[in-house]
Amino acid sequence: MVKTSDVLVECLEDEGVEYVFGVPGEELEDLLFSIRDSGIRFVPTRHEQGASFMADVHGRLTGEAGVCLSTLGPGATNLLTGVADAHLDKSPLVAITGQGGRERLHKESHQALDIVDTFEPVVKWNTQIGEPEIVAESVRKAFKLAEHEKPGATHLEFPEDVAGEETTDTPLPTRERVRRPDPDPGSIERAGNLLERAERPIVLAGNGAVRTRARGAERDSESANRLRDLVERADLPVVATYMGKGAISDRQPHSLLTLDSGPDGEAAAAIEDADCVLAVGYDIAEHDPAGWNPDRETTVIHVDHEPAEVYRHYNPEIEIVADIPASLRALTEATDPGSGTAWCTDVHDRILEDVTRRPDPDEPFSVRRTLPILRAVMADEDVLLSDVGSHKMTIAQSFPTYEPNTCIISNGLASMGISVPGGLAADLACGSNVVAATGDGGFLMNGAEIETAKRLGLGYTILLFNDNDYGLISEKQRDHTGEQFGTELSNPDFVTFAESFGIEGYRPETWDGLEGVLEEVVPSEEMTLVEVPVE
Repeated sequence: MVKTSDVLVECLEDEGVEYVFGVPGEELEDLLFSIRDSGIRFVPTRHEQGASFMADVHGRLTGEAGVCLSTLGPGATNLLTGVADAHLDKSPLVAITGQGGRERLHKESHQALDIVDTFEPVVKWNTQIGEPEIVAESVRKAFKLAEHEKPGATHLEFPEDVAGEETTDTPLPTRERVRRPDPDPGSIERAGNLLERAERPIVLAGNGAVRTRARGAERDSESANRLRDLVERADLPVVATYMGKGAISDRQPHSLLTLDSGPDGEAAAAIEDADCVLAVGYDIAEHDPAGWNPDRETTVIHVDHEPAEVYRHYNPEIEIVADIPASLRALTEATDPGSGTAWCTDVHDRILEDVTRRPDPDEPFSVRRTLPILRAVMADEDVLLSDVGSHKMTIAQSFPTYEPNTCIISNGLASMGISVPGGLAADLACGSNVVAATGDGGFLMNGAEIETAKRLGLGYTILLFNDNDYGLISEKQRDHTGEQFGTELSNPDFVTFAESFGIEGYRPETWDGLEGVLEEVVPSEEMTLVEVPVE
């Protein structure tokens, strides 16, 4: 007989869990001491939202479910935003929440809420571990469903009395991930024919086109590899969603960057001009198809692990519902070389010329002109993680990306506050340099996680664009009404704020100064903050 919390932690170890991010609570006592005696590292965070964002980004980068932990009541509700972000961004995540003893859950009780029902809309599956004998099955199911395509969040509630009971339950053996079927040959043939007959075919690369496959030898994005083969063989232009950046290298003449790229909206115009769109791993939560298929006249081929959402502006002619890499491999074999004729290479050239233009010496600081400097000091495999705000739009549209999962943008739920805790998770998950870009609004939502990163001895760069405003909302208000309201902020001295955590802070005053700072700090092993005041 062993304690139930020990069995749960054994199950986590068998699932390959290295870190559990969370905030301790009374109801977690048995579970925390079980983690202490295991090979898993518990990372106490400054807020449960930070913990769930860490698990979210860990899952997105590795393909293996990140794990976050909270106590009952307010701890669990604080966890909810990051769990919902993983749900809409298709990141594998397992959330574990404590709960009071079962003897008091039938009545109104201190801090007790129905957390299973609360989490129901934002997870693939969740349950209460109400008996010691079901812990192993529950944990195995939570990880299996979280990591199964399409991945997402699952949740386990663990009452404190169950955690302390003894049980004979033992972990279930983990298995290879369930493999999706190969595509239907008839659908592949029809799709190939449509691409070949089209005069202006284009690929729309979504989140599923860059997704990392867990438990692989190199944690590679096989979907992106197969997409690159198809694009080069068929000579097809590619436009990505914000979450599909890096599906093909933006150096390639086939790339038009993202849907909104180009100084005059060239990428958007290209996909509107297309007569056939091959949508690979695309979720309409990433980007409303009404924006690129307003007249509903474009022929759409849907390639994904699940059928297309029913939507008037996204009603595919053909749906290839199967393993994405296998589908792309079959399409490559079924498509004649050069059938796409790269009909908008000139668009690529105009976009790339615009996004790589460096600032004039007397030009004021802006996100737009900071990006060419940042791109030049980052290696292809380095990771840029963007918070949400006006800077996110600029990064999505104007930051060239060369490898899958090296520009991480939350665009399903689009959650402010993700970058500082997400940068921590990225630094733990990969051996590359990490830059967490944020605005002043998003930064102060979870800026306290600098202490967590510092405590862990991590070293990544926080690039803070400060306009003393919720700038994206101001911009939209001015566009709609000519004025703004309720968006202006006041801020602390961010350099002093950084230094109070024991990290270096910088506020360059010239473009040369900014370039010199970024050249120094991005490749370093130190935690740093670089503030860029922008209008």
